[in-house]
Parts: sequence; C-alpha cells; structure tokens
Amino acid sequence: MNFTKLFHTISYSQYPILVVAMYYVLQPYFNGFESIWEPYNNALIFGGLAISLSTLQDTTTTQNKISQRVWEDPKKGKIALICIAVMSLYFIGIGIAGLYIESEESIIKEMSFGTIVFGIGLLGLLKAAGEMFENHRIDKNPK
Repeated sequence: MNFTKLFHTISYSQYPILVVAMYYVLQPYFNGFESIWEPYNNALIFGGLAISLSTLQDTTTTQNKISQRVWEDPKKGKIALICIAVMSLYFIGIGIAGLYIESEESIIKEMSFGTIVFGIGLLGLLKAAGEMFENHRIDKNPK
C-alpha cells in the first residue's frame, strides 16, 4: 500500500469541505443578515479543516504552473513562507487573545475558536509549503 498516494487522494476531500465553508460565508446574504457571526465562525472552522486536509497532498509534485514558479524560485518561495507564517501567527494570536477578552457576549469566544482552528490549518499549510519549497527550489534541486 502506497501511503503517499492514499494521503494525496484523501487531500482532495478539501474541495467539498471548502464548498461547505463557502456556504457559510454566503449564508448571511440569504437570511437577510439576521446573524453573521455564527455562519462566519463555521466558515472559519470548515476553512481551517479544508486547509488542514490540503496538507496531506504529495509535496514532491506541484499542482499547477503558478505553484511551480513560486516554489522553484528561492526568493518567491521565501516570501510565500513568510506570508503563510505571518497569517498563521496572526490568526492564532487573535484567536487566543479573543479567548481572554472579558465580555458579556459569547460571540467573541465563539469566533476565537474558529479563528484558532483556521490558524492551526495555516500552520499545517506552512509545514507542507516548507516541504514543497525544499523539494522544488531550483538552486538546491537543479533539473
């Protein structure tokens, strides 16, 4: 059994989960904006889950020409890794800060949970992106 191919196949389940996340993003538009926080929290949770599943892909191959150009170029790859790291730290930091804010409304704590899940998904993406960068950079792996 080839576990790399199995995990790569499982990684495609990110797409239906992204559709669920998009449903929650659009839900307030269809319910007259009665409630936006709960659907957006759900969108963050499902978005984080989808990003986590995307990290199961085979990092020895690129998915498209754009990612190939980014991961082959040492400068672009480093910029991409820095951006993902900053976003991950931002979402996790904001989420943790929200957990400790004293508030009468529980929505801040709920949104904090979704934000942390999304940040953790980005953290997993950072690990996979680092592997992609190491596997494809042209200065260390000439063709």
